[in-house]
Amino acid sequence: MEFLSDAQNDNGNGNCAAGGFMSLVRRKQVDSDRPKTTSSRQNLAKALTIPHLIAIGVGSTIGAGVYILVGTVAREHSGPALTFSFLIAGIAAALSAFCYAELASRCPSAGSAYHYSYICVGEGVAWLIGWALILEYTIGGSAVARGISPNLAFLFGGPDSLPMFLARYTIPGIDVVVDPCAAILVVVVTGLLCVGIKESTFVQGIVTAANICAMIFVIIAGGYLGFKTGWPGYQLQSGYFPFGADGMLAGASTVFFSYIGFDSVASTAEEVKNPQRDLPMGIGLALSICCALYMLVSAVIVGLVPYFAIDQDTPISSAFASNGCNWAAYIVTIGACTALCSTLMGSILPQPRILMAMARDGLLPSFFSDVNIKTQVPLKSTIVTGFLAALLAFFMDVEALSGMVSVGTLLAFTMVAISVLILRYIPPDVVPVPSSLQEAVDSVSSKYSDADDADAKAITSEDQVPVLVNKDAPLEDPLLNKVAVQLNYLTSEENRRTIAGWAITCTCVGVLILTSAASSRTLFSTYRYSLCGFGGVLVMSGLILLTWIDQDDARHSFGQTGGFICPFVPLLPIASILINVYLLINLGGDTWMRVSVWLAIGALVYAFYGRNHSSLQNVVYVPAAHVDEIYDSVSQPHP
Repeated sequence: MEFLSDAQNDNGNGNCAAGGFMSLVRRKQVDSDRPKTTSSRQNLAKALTIPHLIAIGVGSTIGAGVYILVGTVAREHSGPALTFSFLIAGIAAALSAFCYAELASRCPSAGSAYHYSYICVGEGVAWLIGWALILEYTIGGSAVARGISPNLAFLFGGPDSLPMFLARYTIPGIDVVVDPCAAILVVVVTGLLCVGIKESTFVQGIVTAANICAMIFVIIAGGYLGFKTGWPGYQLQSGYFPFGADGMLAGASTVFFSYIGFDSVASTAEEVKNPQRDLPMGIGLALSICCALYMLVSAVIVGLVPYFAIDQDTPISSAFASNGCNWAAYIVTIGACTALCSTLMGSILPQPRILMAMARDGLLPSFFSDVNIKTQVPLKSTIVTGFLAALLAFFMDVEALSGMVSVGTLLAFTMVAISVLILRYIPPDVVPVPSSLQEAVDSVSSKYSDADDADAKAITSEDQVPVLVNKDAPLEDPLLNKVAVQLNYLTSEENRRTIAGWAITCTCVGVLILTSAASSRTLFSTYRYSLCGFGGVLVMSGLILLTWIDQDDARHSFGQTGGFICPFVPLLPIASILINVYLLINLGGDTWMRVSVWLAIGALVYAFYGRNHSSLQNVVYVPAAHVDEIYDSVSQPHP
């Protein structure tokens, strides 16, 4: 049995480059696997149930975008087939939701995709995911907050109808438009989140219910008008698919981003009373409700008005106005305001928990890991998050940066799907334990080393004993047969893990080549099709190999058992990776340039702080099969 110390890899005794690489791939243990290792830390309140999770998921997902998106996508891409675009996008989002559901129930700790990546992939990737999510939630919350004041102004009568202390104004000389209303709303939401997770979720549930009521009004009232007028939007000569199947799929790729938000449910995993049951149901029900509402609203709107006549800025209000219901614009605006407020809460809620998880692991200062004893929320992280979001919402027009929000989400979706493949086929076979347990580790290591030596001596002595048997008879020595079986098993298991690792690698490389070539508009057709074919072969080869070989038996005991199991592995995670990487590639060069600057800053922070302060800096890696024995030997009183 081999025990490895991480300090050996990065202690100045070896090659610095090798030590740096090892720090990138070191993986931590599932937090919930060994509660006695984390008993000294302050834990979050276990207060959330399925209704709370549905409120968080639906509230974070259904933003004001649906009140505008239906017009743009219907006119430019889908036409009357907009409902199918939402359905296809919902199915694509469900692929990621299935992966999230399994990992959230197995590893119910704060951190979401960062936490899963740290356990399954390594510290370097986990850091980049956490750093990207920090950017996503900060800019996302600020962008949502700046979108509320125009809707409030409409309710009060127009752009200049808000009180002076809430109205937008331009600072002379520097041409900066400040938004006091957005900053005040962020401060209010931050204060609410500081009160407690149960209280803030209750308020978010009320606001989300108001938004759902507005959408139900659109569905019922719009359906009545549609039956009354004969659904003119569906009586077109161009048919139901005026832009063809390509247009419908292009619309699906656009509306896919309206499903982003259900991952906020996973960030609250540590605060759920029964994570194995409630987290998968919360994620699934929230996504199902959002998909149903999107499809029904879009079906009504494209049926009331021909798709080419829909107003892109106010599609729902104009659809009712064209049927003589101008007053409906106020209900739609109220729905947009409540949707934005709920989304604002869903944008700020996860980030303090991401910061807390990274600080617990030593990658950020311990300041961010403090949990308030009374409210049992990461108070300091919440205040810092709210302050930064309020500052951005007040001074900056973050609409130009809103594309950066999608990068963090899609990177997280991709890594979660890869983590499911790793968990199923090559789960970590060594786990870290504190260096303070070195004595127990040495004791267990010595025990197994002595046992191995005894077995070897037994085999040798057995070979030296003359036995009178028929030379032509088969060997029936039970000890030798047992050793031979064990050696064959170890060899086959090692080969299986190697094949699975290469299959996952080939799949990821193939997805990258295939999506890059398919999205390129500068390559010649011959090179483009050749690259697409090569990438497709790699993806199919990886899929066939992973389907052919067995999944690892250790998956049954990984993390907390008895929760949700993602179906159709490896097909479902690979399809999720393919969709998310394709969307990442097509976000645009300007977005990637901005994100690259942020990720480069993150790499420097990790190199100069996170790597050297990581909780895995001085640990001992031991075989996962012997972790329980090591901890049990420590807990037992010595004679």
